[in-house]
Amino acid sequence: MKVKYFSDTDTAHVEFTNREVSETKEISENVYIDLDAKGNLVNMTIEHAKENAGLTEFSYLEVLNKTQ
Repeated sequence: MKVKYFSDTDTAHVEFTNREVSETKEISENVYIDLDAKGNLVNMTIEHAKENAGLTEFSYLEVLNKTQ
């Protein structure tokens, strides 16, 4: 997964896979998702990210499932 933030347009772009985009759907006025031919999520774009997604800070945490 890759997250890119474009400060000049206040746009966040989250890339989940590198599969080819088949369709883009508007989820709301400022949120769009890209889907592959099977309907799987490829990318998500959030316009006006600071206002719409509270994007003032980004952190990443991977939670591992430990079995006993």
